[in-house]
Amino acid sequence: SYRAQILVLTYPIVGNYGVPSENDCDEYNLPKHFEWTDGISVSGLVVGEICETPSHWGQTKTLSKWMEEQGVPGISGIDTRALTKKIRENGTILGRIVQTLPSPHSDKKFLDPNTRNLVAECSVKKSTVYNENGFPRICAIDCGLKLNQIRCFVSRGARVELVPWDHELKPNDFDGLFISNGPGDPVVCTKTVNQIKKVLKESDKPIFGICLGHQLLSAAIGCKTYKMKYGNRGHNLPCIHHGTGRCYMTSQNHGFAVDTKTLPANWEPLFTNANDKTNEGIRHKSKPYFSVQFHPEHTAGPQDLELLFDVFLDTVKEHTTKSGAKKSVKEKLIEELSYTPKPGSIPQIKPRKVLILGSGGLSIGQAGEFDYSGSQAIKAMREEKIQTILINPNIATVQTSKGLADKVYFLPLTREYVEQVIKAERPNGVLLTFGGQTALNCGVELERAGLFSKYNLKILGTPIQSIIETEDRKIFSERVAEIGEKVAPSEAVYSVQEALEAATKLGYPVMARAAFSLGGLGSGFANNEEELMNLAQQALAHSNQLIIDKSLKGWKEVEYEVVRDAYDNCITVCNMENLDPLGIHTGESIVVAPSQTLSNKEYNMLRTTAIKVIRHFGVIGECNIQYALNPLSEQYYIIEVNARLSRSSALASKATGYPLAYVAAKLALGVRLPEIKNSVTGVTTACFEPSLDYCVVKIPRWDLAKFV
Repeated sequence: SYRAQILVLTYPIVGNYGVPSENDCDEYNLPKHFEWTDGISVSGLVVGEICETPSHWGQTKTLSKWMEEQGVPGISGIDTRALTKKIRENGTILGRIVQTLPSPHSDKKFLDPNTRNLVAECSVKKSTVYNENGFPRICAIDCGLKLNQIRCFVSRGARVELVPWDHELKPNDFDGLFISNGPGDPVVCTKTVNQIKKVLKESDKPIFGICLGHQLLSAAIGCKTYKMKYGNRGHNLPCIHHGTGRCYMTSQNHGFAVDTKTLPANWEPLFTNANDKTNEGIRHKSKPYFSVQFHPEHTAGPQDLELLFDVFLDTVKEHTTKSGAKKSVKEKLIEELSYTPKPGSIPQIKPRKVLILGSGGLSIGQAGEFDYSGSQAIKAMREEKIQTILINPNIATVQTSKGLADKVYFLPLTREYVEQVIKAERPNGVLLTFGGQTALNCGVELERAGLFSKYNLKILGTPIQSIIETEDRKIFSERVAEIGEKVAPSEAVYSVQEALEAATKLGYPVMARAAFSLGGLGSGFANNEEELMNLAQQALAHSNQLIIDKSLKGWKEVEYEVVRDAYDNCITVCNMENLDPLGIHTGESIVVAPSQTLSNKEYNMLRTTAIKVIRHFGVIGECNIQYALNPLSEQYYIIEVNARLSRSSALASKATGYPLAYVAAKLALGVRLPEIKNSVTGVTTACFEPSLDYCVVKIPRWDLAKFV
């Protein structure tokens, strides 16, 4: 797809994790780290800043060195934001990288690569078979294919024959036809289009197309395509599925689109871009034909819709073996992508008055990060014309200012005081996740005392059971294991003696962490029994449960902010990497957003896990997941999930411009994420993952002057 393109990367520092080995192959004998066998596809690379000192266990050379070996020019030190703005204003433009400014008398002309048959240039010249004895038999037309498409088929047991773009297709030679992505204008691929027409006419074998393959299938059924002004290029483009209304993040790189007004009567749209409303997929109403404009095989990008390969292969198998009651592709996709909200997760009636639990008293040195989440929640409620009652003892905060909450109680966040306020105000909704750990602990105590049911108070957003499951380390570990994920080897203990026994079993050094505690209170590392005894005595003074973890000191600490609505639309808004290794509390650590040393595989491995975990716990709104990542491999453990707005949420909101707390408050009321507007553009949807062209660094400030 990148053939004859000068690629402009707006990411802040490119080359951080270097280039891995070109000789590594996977179990299918495909290159492990690369998407094609012939090196670099782009004609040139433009970046703001290039990193010449990569930091990654898998790197073998720098990006510059690799490009030099391949004879591909690159240029750094360019204001890519200004260049992007120029492209946004003018649409996709022709360009050239030159060493000196050309003479005004130069006769060098820009040549439009779209006038060439780019597909013929990058397609294979002869057929190749992968997984010879596999089933079903898939014929893949190579228009500029990515190797992960082959991997997605062979890993599911299929046999793949990769054929040239102009190969004569004989329906008896395959069970299903796959049309790959590729570069350029679909109009020049008349030979491929004619072959697809022949297959459609002579058989009803299942067909699946991706990107250019989607446009070629569309052309074969009589659709028109058109050149877009901007195109869609990136790893964070939201697509809405017709039939379920769910929104998914996708990878895209295309400059042409299908005109749905020209679709024949027996065809219909499958996906639509949530932002520019362009077509992102089509399907036949009854026959097994469908295609998508985005890249479900990802690499790079989100893995959310890789299941399209399962749907296609299931359809091919059914069609080939003539087994079972056949479901149409439309029915199969609706079945796969449907989600029924859990009972009670959406308020049946909009609450008229909502109680918001604040973050408790501030002590010297605290920054009041939860003032941000509280004030954003109040703003969201006011927009929905809902009265807000705030309990928060901090007078010097924004959320307690005049004109925000309808009523503010400057009272301690204890069960007795909160019950008095509930009695006096009679709210019918409560928000527990906007006041940090203090509000959460208070909410759990009120629930256990039966006060919410006594006063008929609906907990909005994340269910209380999910909060308890993420806070109780033992239950959390068991729930995470249910979906095949791992937390660090650990044991929950309730006394000093139990702590010593657990440490002996796990082996020193260990980390001790108090459950239900604020800011890591009572946590630390112990190298021997004596250190652990001291730690355990301190920690058990703050909490009745102590977690003894196998020490992962020196591992990378990475976290993701995740947003999910009651209809299971789920995105990761920001990921951050701690400069300090695991063992320094996030609040005291230097944190960088976006992460700096994760490869695409690592980034999306952790992103997919985050979404899987958050769906499993049923979080509604915003939450934070923290990982320990081995600095010398892809091994990772989940450290914890905060099923609430955390201190990191305020940082992530400032870093990305995405109002996490405001969106979380709207989602708690049962609003769908794709229906909320992006607060920056005011036009596009809030169901997207911000892409940063800058770095944000949080450095803790120790203002000791106060104590002089």
